Amino acid sequence: MANASAIGIHDLSFATTEFVLPHTALAEYNGTDIGKYHKGIGQLSMSVPAADEDIVTLGAAAAAPIIARHGSDGIRTVVFATESSIDQAKAAGVYVHSLLGLPSATRVVELKQACYGATAALQFAIGLVHRDPAQRVLVIASDVSKYELDSPGEATQGAAAVAMLVSADPALVRIEEPSGVFTADVMDFWRPNYRDAALVDGQESITAYLQAVEGSWKDYTEQGGRPLDDFAAFCYHQPFTKMAYKAHRHLLNVTGHDTDDDRVTRDLGLTTAYNTVIGNSYTASVYLGLAALLDQADDLTGKAVAFLSYGSGSVAEFFAGTVVPGYREHLRTEAHREAIDRRKAVDYARYRELHERSFPADGGDHPTPAETTGAFRLAALRGHKRIYETR
Repeated sequence: MANASAIGIHDLSFATTEFVLPHTALAEYNGTDIGKYHKGIGQLSMSVPAADEDIVTLGAAAAAPIIARHGSDGIRTVVFATESSIDQAKAAGVYVHSLLGLPSATRVVELKQACYGATAALQFAIGLVHRDPAQRVLVIASDVSKYELDSPGEATQGAAAVAMLVSADPALVRIEEPSGVFTADVMDFWRPNYRDAALVDGQESITAYLQAVEGSWKDYTEQGGRPLDDFAAFCYHQPFTKMAYKAHRHLLNVTGHDTDDDRVTRDLGLTTAYNTVIGNSYTASVYLGLAALLDQADDLTGKAVAFLSYGSGSVAEFFAGTVVPGYREHLRTEAHREAIDRRKAVDYARYRELHERSFPADGGDHPTPAETTGAFRLAALRGHKRIYETR
């Protein structure tokens, strides 16, 4: 069932923003019953980027601990997955490559397909390591989820980056070979070039997601994948945490399994802890689910974990990983909890100000206020160029 040569996730680290908006503040502003957020969509708070934060600073912050632990030897490729890209031509990963001081003998590329992009990056990385098992690939998924103020999607916003080192003989999770894939041309969520905030058809998006779960699972079984009952846990893409529960109930239902609460909670209860307080992080979301699972579970050694990666528009993939013996020695649980706990709460007015902030497009010199305390910041936009600083 598993790959002949073990390739997978050797290390995993995430970063999120300097600020956080509790959903209580949003509910107080718009008069919504807090239960609609806490129970209805399963969200407690959402990460809010400071003026000097973006997908590059988040990506660099997520990847820096990996480079600190393993060095850059053997990393000849950086794959940056995002759907909140800062440039139509230059990969955001090139800035990260510079901020981290990686060698010039590196290829850097950006991948896009809504929230699915990081899984494409992971599979791309596995292919490269298959070709040359001495190589390691740095995969970064970084996004800022942004919807119009006062829109139905506003409560699901968030921001985070996950960095993964993909290698042979991985220390965390070995990715298995059978993969179920699915594509359908659906307009459930999209962001035209002329817009900062995404457009979303909420009901269509839920329907499209459930269709993609079913389609990718069907293909996975046809490719010779594991039976459903083999899996100890399921990591779903979480645009909001209740969507993962809805998706899993649908999968259990179409495969003739019981959909009782105990079964669903057992299968994915531990995977939602970080997304619940960070919000939607688009490409990073499913791997934040994996981080939460590994950081909290008693012992998953040798257990199979399922992944359902979904990106609106729509593309999905269902695949499996096996947790490697000794994985707990390599976790970053304390650092992950610190990344969440260090955020400073903002009130609604401050959040709104940050949400509405944008750079003028005149090519002038526009410095950003120094609001962050992390190692990397977006210092200015100058002559149409983004200027980053390392502290």
